[in-house]
Amino acid sequence: KGTIHLFRKSQRSLVGKLTHEFRLVAADRRSWKILLFGAINLVCIGFLLMWCSSTNSIALTAYTYLTIFDLFSLVTCLISYWVMMKKPSPVYSFGFERFEVLAVFASTVLAQLGALFILKESAERFLEQPEIHTGRLLVGTFVALFFNLFTMLSIRNKPFAYVSEAASTSWLQEHVADLSRSICGIIPGLSSIFLPRMNPFVLIDIAGALALCITYMLIEINNYFAVDTASAIAIALMTFGTMYPMSVYSGKVLLQTTPPHVIGQLDKLLREVSTLDGVLEVRNEHFWTLGFGTLAGSVHVRIRRDANEQMVLAHVTNRLYTLVSTLTVQIFKDDWIRPTLSSVPIANNILNLSDHHIIPMPSLKAADNLNPVTSTPAKPSSPPPEFSFNTPGKNVSPVILLNTQTRPYGLGFNHGSAPYSSVLNQGFGIPGMGATQGFRTGFTNVPSRYGTNTRGQPRP
Repeated sequence: KGTIHLFRKSQRSLVGKLTHEFRLVAADRRSWKILLFGAINLVCIGFLLMWCSSTNSIALTAYTYLTIFDLFSLVTCLISYWVMMKKPSPVYSFGFERFEVLAVFASTVLAQLGALFILKESAERFLEQPEIHTGRLLVGTFVALFFNLFTMLSIRNKPFAYVSEAASTSWLQEHVADLSRSICGIIPGLSSIFLPRMNPFVLIDIAGALALCITYMLIEINNYFAVDTASAIAIALMTFGTMYPMSVYSGKVLLQTTPPHVIGQLDKLLREVSTLDGVLEVRNEHFWTLGFGTLAGSVHVRIRRDANEQMVLAHVTNRLYTLVSTLTVQIFKDDWIRPTLSSVPIANNILNLSDHHIIPMPSLKAADNLNPVTSTPAKPSSPPPEFSFNTPGKNVSPVILLNTQTRPYGLGFNHGSAPYSSVLNQGFGIPGMGATQGFRTGFTNVPSRYGTNTRGQPRP
């Protein structure tokens, strides 16, 4: 029984824990800028949603969802600061870096769900297209564009910056890259801006604003309201295509998969480890991405019995630590397992032991009726001998003879068998082997004529 604490503090609720962690993050001056941008983002989202309702434009609603995504990115940046403050605990022995990955995955998936919602609303609007008011459409477009670009370029969001570079390119980036190569061929000075590939968040902000400007001009000129729905579908597809590669990359990190770009380097390092002095085998290797840019792994190393464990551990860690920052190495020495002598009766089918022979002895009554030439019963009609272990007078328990002479393993030959005179002097009779499996060989049905010589005459 444990000690009774009279004035023990009650455990905090979930809201209390979140408040405590938020205060921990707010105490850092670097997070004040993010909190300020988050407050401005909430005000901007409120105005944009009101203008979406007044203009009845679903394209502006789809563009407003990008501003909501900026709010998610700011929360992810706060989580990144919180992860840097926290230290590993017994529950989270690898640290809290996976919270960053989870935040990025959740943000990108929510952005894709918003895009699917826009596609569903756009399909309904094609059946009955409402009238679009352009009074605040252009104003809302430029407000959202300015705030999105200002947020992306002012705050260094480490998780999303890493994912945008490590993930595969979206279809929008590929098309813009092809167009940028043509433009840079004419104006080489623009290569530093457009190549090798643009920031996907900046690209989608500019492309969405361009689609809304085209929508505004077509509605003002021709009252073509269906272009608003078409622009909403285009913005939703661009959002889905941009966020999908990031969701796939962060999802693979959550599933603890090995990054494809480091598989070749890991194979090279493992081959170097297997050639170290004293190392016999490298097995059960597993490497995975712990967080963004952090690789973890574990490996088992089998070494010789005369090798120095600490020396091998130091060399293995030194080789793998260049690529794997969080490494667990388990070293075990090679050990030969030798069978022990058993004191209990052993079954007849266990004949290939390495250190002793097992010779089953027949009953005394059956030995009198054996033919010395064929080692078979003289009367074929006589019933077979009874086999009952632990029965005195009928059968004799198996005799275990130690093989003291050294012999090579795996050759399949008998060396130094016990003389038969010592067996006969004990009164056991002549051992009848019959058609059984030869000891320490792979041959079967080999005749063993222990009772006669080669000419058929009785042995003295």
